[in-house]
Amino acid sequence: MSDAGSRLRFGICTDQNLPFETLAERWRYFERLGFDSVWDCDHLNQTSRPTGPYFEGWTLLAALAQRTTRIRIGVLVSCNTFRHPGLLAQAAVTVDHVSNGRLELGLGAGYAEGEHQRFGIPLPPAGDRRRAFHEAVRIIDSLLRNETTTFHGRYYRLEGAYVRPAPVQKPRPPLTLGAHGPRMLRICAAYADTWNSSGSIAEMRERNAILDAHCADIGRDPRAVRRSWYGWASKMEAQGMPDPWSSVGAFDDVVGRYREAGVEEFIIDQPRPEQFPVLEAVVADALPRLRSASHG
Repeated sequence: MSDAGSRLRFGICTDQNLPFETLAERWRYFERLGFDSVWDCDHLNQTSRPTGPYFEGWTLLAALAQRTTRIRIGVLVSCNTFRHPGLLAQAAVTVDHVSNGRLELGLGAGYAEGEHQRFGIPLPPAGDRRRAFHEAVRIIDSLLRNETTTFHGRYYRLEGAYVRPAPVQKPRPPLTLGAHGPRMLRICAAYADTWNSSGSIAEMRERNAILDAHCADIGRDPRAVRRSWYGWASKMEAQGMPDPWSSVGAFDDVVGRYREAGVEEFIIDQPRPEQFPVLEAVVADALPRLRSASHG
């Protein structure tokens, strides 16, 4: 168990395909229940239903920040191919102030080919996306920590750039970096406060060990990086696991199995409305018990 994860954390991810007032009420509901975090996504179209409605992630996050007061908020995760890292740093500072210091800054390399094609946004090969992501992480980290940033890279160039005011959170909002492969995990080892991934128990266990090794290689305490998993019912059921919102026992089963793989933060897609009674039972029964056990 890492220092970053001395207490288990539980978050909800919502798709932004609902009317705004419905989304706002959902976020307030999850906050009232006592979840640690709530997230939206960064897609231009919903990947599972691209013809339907879908709000933009960062502008929506700023609006929802105003409808909540305590819960940590973020985009899981920002697509690096959609925005220049300087623009993302500026958006992050803005939302950090709007939320009074509740932002978790998520970033990934980008992957969804269909929406890139529809909007005419280049989707470079995987190696270029990874290298551009690495540069973007370095730029964002510097812009949010320092007075000015000059950076001469292969993909980005900044000359005396700055974002003002400084973030509310010091030295900067925590970085949640999305990564699956060994080279992306190396970037997480250097910069992430939280590493987030999705996948099977075996995949998460293997990636966790790779991240530990990368941290050791650069002299960083592996316990400094929180291990976060993003899951949704359809993929869990395809892997022979239960829908975590089908019962308290199912939630316990999913969390227990992934905890054994080293996961410390569970971000799960929101349940369907008819599953809200189970959600409330999970909050009343499972979350206090699991959090208490993690302290021990």
